Amino acid sequence: MTKNTTILLSTAYFAPVKYFSKLAAFSNIYIEQHEHFIKQTYRNRTVILGANGPVSLIVPVEKGREQKIKIKDLRISYDEEWQRNHWRTIFSAYNSSPFFEYYADDLKPFFQKKTTYLFDYNQKITETLLEILEIPLEIKLTDEFQQTPEECINLRESISPKAHRNADDPQFVAQPYTQVFSEKFGFSPDLSILDLLFNEGPSAHSVLINSFRE
Repeated sequence: MTKNTTILLSTAYFAPVKYFSKLAAFSNIYIEQHEHFIKQTYRNRTVILGANGPVSLIVPVEKGREQKIKIKDLRISYDEEWQRNHWRTIFSAYNSSPFFEYYADDLKPFFQKKTTYLFDYNQKITETLLEILEIPLEIKLTDEFQQTPEECINLRESISPKAHRNADDPQFVAQPYTQVFSEKFGFSPDLSILDLLFNEGPSAHSVLINSFRE
């Protein structure tokens, strides 16, 4: 891990490979919990690769159109059976991958148990993934919101599912690996960490490390 550098990230739902490359590379990570919710971001969505191409899985939230609520106070909506639908989609995409069965029991409970707040849900997911990936990182949470935080690299808006918002990052170079649908689509970079984990298993950590450039 890289020392003496503080990284500030947004919360994320099964965050992409680039996000996890930061968690693997830096030892001082903060997650923003006081910002207002921003729609169409990784805060409540992830992108996997299905038989017909990339698929966005979105966690519905209460008052989804209201952006003045703090992310830590944002409640998940269970008006629809999105958990079951997400797991079915993940199963369909990755059940034939080399390591799906190996990790399925660790991850399936996130699609069965209900968590009230999106932030808490994401934190539990990320902490579980850090354990699986053997990344010895203790994530810190922000005490307050700062528009321009001092003495840290602010990546809250830099890692985005929207191409026009996804800032160029010279410290990230996607490392190709074999994906379930590689023969059909070629390599699809920077998908959900689930894609890397199910396809690479214990080698996922090395892929993350090799994706980082000083």
